[in-house]
Amino acid sequence: MTDSTRSAAALLVDCLAVQGCDRIFTVPGESFLAVLDALPDAAQIDVVTCRQEGGVAFMACADGAMTGRPGVAFVTRGPGATNASIGVHVAHQDSQPMILFVGDVARGAQGREGFQEVDFSAFFGPICKWAARIDDPLRIPEYIARAYAVAINGRPGPVVLALPEDMLVEQVPAALAPRPMALRPAQAVCPDAMRALFDLIGDAASPIAIIGGAGWNAKAREYFQQFAEGIGLPVATAFRRQDAIAPDSPVYAGNLGYGPNPQLVERVKNADLVIAVGARLGEATTDGYEVPTLEHPGQTLVHIHPDPEELGRVYRTDLALCCSMDEFAECAALWDHSDIIPFDAGAEAHAEWLAWSTPQPSGAAMDLGMCVGAMRASFPADTIICNGAGNFAGWWHRYWRYAAYPGQLAPTCGAMGYGVPAAVAAALRFPDRTVVAVAGDGDFLMNGQELATAAQYGANMIVIVVDNGAYGTIRMHQEREYPGRVSATALANPDFAMLGAAYGAWSTRAETTEALITALAEARERSGLRLIHALTDLERIAASGATISGLRARAKG
Repeated sequence: MTDSTRSAAALLVDCLAVQGCDRIFTVPGESFLAVLDALPDAAQIDVVTCRQEGGVAFMACADGAMTGRPGVAFVTRGPGATNASIGVHVAHQDSQPMILFVGDVARGAQGREGFQEVDFSAFFGPICKWAARIDDPLRIPEYIARAYAVAINGRPGPVVLALPEDMLVEQVPAALAPRPMALRPAQAVCPDAMRALFDLIGDAASPIAIIGGAGWNAKAREYFQQFAEGIGLPVATAFRRQDAIAPDSPVYAGNLGYGPNPQLVERVKNADLVIAVGARLGEATTDGYEVPTLEHPGQTLVHIHPDPEELGRVYRTDLALCCSMDEFAECAALWDHSDIIPFDAGAEAHAEWLAWSTPQPSGAAMDLGMCVGAMRASFPADTIICNGAGNFAGWWHRYWRYAAYPGQLAPTCGAMGYGVPAAVAAALRFPDRTVVAVAGDGDFLMNGQELATAAQYGANMIVIVVDNGAYGTIRMHQEREYPGRVSATALANPDFAMLGAAYGAWSTRAETTEALITALAEARERSGLRLIHALTDLERIAASGATISGLRARAKG
């Protein structure tokens, strides 16, 4: 480097800083050593070193979900990139902004199946919004600005950029400057479409809204809630989007997805007007495209989404609005609706949800419903709950009240191993808030190594490992389809409390409802890394009340 030049890696880091990047998650690799060398000169960027690239990508995905700006991850080629692909897939299906940088082989070795070489555009193309390689260092400002724009515009999602290792060490003019920060363009609401929407609402007898998803933010939550409460519109949240509206809103009807309130399912089926705002109406939210159905005879579907390619792609749509979620919500809240007689359905649906989400004693030695109820009573309302995939999460989905935004970090695509990395990202992003990772025993061991990251960076978080000695969700499906024929779902687990202690966590073991409630209270009074090993009975397989013996008897009968 001379006074008139600097490395391409230094330029790249400068571009990231201008885009507002304040944190990078990484497992270091020799393919981007030049970037690692440049990062100490960017004091505004915090570097979080993780223990596996899946954890890296999950943390970046969660960070993007919390900030609305792309979470940034750096991994090396080959094994590093393929490990990180799970987080890219989550960011894609969850509509979360993220940028994954992958150190690549030198340009002269490309196409020869060099050491750890992968065609990243081909590999990542189907699961991201844009995958490219920066071969010309002079175009770094262009590529970085475009990556941010693509990640946040329309339906947010992941971008993958490969960085040839020889490109990163090339010298570029010191005067070559980053492009300005990319901002999400305004997507105003069409007044004629809004008028048509309110005409449909005025003519409806039993409308319902399904909200949360692409581009949802605190402003959208506030204004949509005002709008819905003003007309008594029942509001359901899409799968794992339960923080999209305040749970104490008098029109909140509960969440769709796996294990929803049967009364809510019937309400959606019987609605004459369904208003989907931000939600893709994916398979999980709609119970396999059945609630509502793809053609929804007798129902009118209004779909509001920031990406025109999503509108009409899967569902027959009667009225489509392409706009920003927050601009739509604000417009709806301010729109004159004085000629609409408020619906009673909002209050009725909320009462049904309150009854459904209030735990009742089950008689189990470890009653997770009562434990979540006790946790809800004693933990701060703005607690962030993080979880991966598994039946264990159903108790929190049903009984926890996601009062804050952001307050729920959970992959809608059902990826296991997400909860602990997401909690690390949340604890670093919001150090003054209570952060809880809830993980099943199978789920936890997919990324439990990130407890080391939590300990290294002083993350203030609680981990609850719900241990029933099985891949419980799959066991539940086995009993439905092949009753009594158990295969590949039993687990032999370590003592998770001892494992947590080995990472430096305060930890304890609980085998009864009372013991878990006591452990939660003690964990709440402590700080730093805390882990509770909660042993549960596999017989009680789901928060819906389903049991192994009941499923088996029903299937055989």
